[in-house]
Amino acid sequence: MAESEAIEPEHAPEDEREEPPTSVPSRVLARLGDLDRNPRFVGGVRRMRRALPGDPGFGDPLSTAGPGSARAVARIADRLTSDRAGVSKEASLGALQVWQAALERIGRGRGTAEVTIVFTDLVAFSTWSLDAGDASTLQLLRDVARAVEPPMQQRGGQIVKRMGDGLMAAFVSPDRAVDAVFDARDRLSRIECDGYRPHMRVGMHTGLPRRVGDDWLGVDVTIAARMMGLAGSGDVVASSATLDGLDADTLANLSVRARPWRRGLFASVPRGVPSDLGIWRLTRS
Repeated sequence: MAESEAIEPEHAPEDEREEPPTSVPSRVLARLGDLDRNPRFVGGVRRMRRALPGDPGFGDPLSTAGPGSARAVARIADRLTSDRAGVSKEASLGALQVWQAALERIGRGRGTAEVTIVFTDLVAFSTWSLDAGDASTLQLLRDVARAVEPPMQQRGGQIVKRMGDGLMAAFVSPDRAVDAVFDARDRLSRIECDGYRPHMRVGMHTGLPRRVGDDWLGVDVTIAARMMGLAGSGDVVASSATLDGLDADTLANLSVRARPWRRGLFASVPRGVPSDLGIWRLTRS
C-alpha cells in the first residue's frame, strides 16, 4: 500500500468524546455552594438573627454607614458578596451585628450631646412622578423645598442632606424639631402640582449620634430612619426618646396629641428598633 494511502487513526466525533470526570473536591464545593444559597436555610439564619443583640437588619446601607470597625468590615463583606444571599453571609453579618451592639452598649462610636434627627419623604411621589414628567417633578420638588426647609432652618435645624423627595435634618432640641415638622406640614398642605397634593411622612428620634463633618452618623440616625419607615401614608412617628425630651407644654401649644403607634395585625416587628423603645404617632388634635 502506498504511503499516501496509509490508514489514519480513527477519532471519535466531538460529541462522543468522554468528558473528564468531575473531581470530588469540585462536587463537594458545588454542593456546599448550593446549600449556602438555599432560600430555606438563608431564611432560617435571618430568623435566628432576630434573637441576637443589636439590629437584625445590620448589613443594609443604613446600618453600615458611619465610622466603626464593625461597620467597616460589614461594608467590605457586602461588597464581596452583594450579588448573592447566602447562609455564610448572613452568619457573618450576625456576628458583626453582635459586635456592633457591644460597641454601642459601651458608648463607642457615639457623640456626647443629644441631637434630634428628623427624616422626611413624600408619600406616593415616585409613582406620580413617572407620569408627571421631569418638568412637573422638578417644579414640585422646588415648591416642597420652599415649604419644608425654611421652617426647619428658622428653628435652628441643620439640613444634613437632601434625598430626592425627602431630607434629613438635625436639631439641638426635640421641641424645635416637632415645632418645625408641623409648621412644614401645614405649609406643604397648600401645594398642588398636576393634581398631586404631597403628603409628607416623618420619623424622629433623639439620641447621641456622632457628627462627622456636616453629617451625623450612628445607631440613633438609623433609628430615626426606621421611625420614618413606620410612618405609613403620611404620619409623624417619634420615638419615646424624643417625647421624653419635650417640654411639658410643647405638644399642647402645638395642638398635637401623642398616641402609641400600633403594629398592624399581620405586620412584622420593626427591624432595627430597640425592643424597649416606645413608638408614638403625633397628630393634630
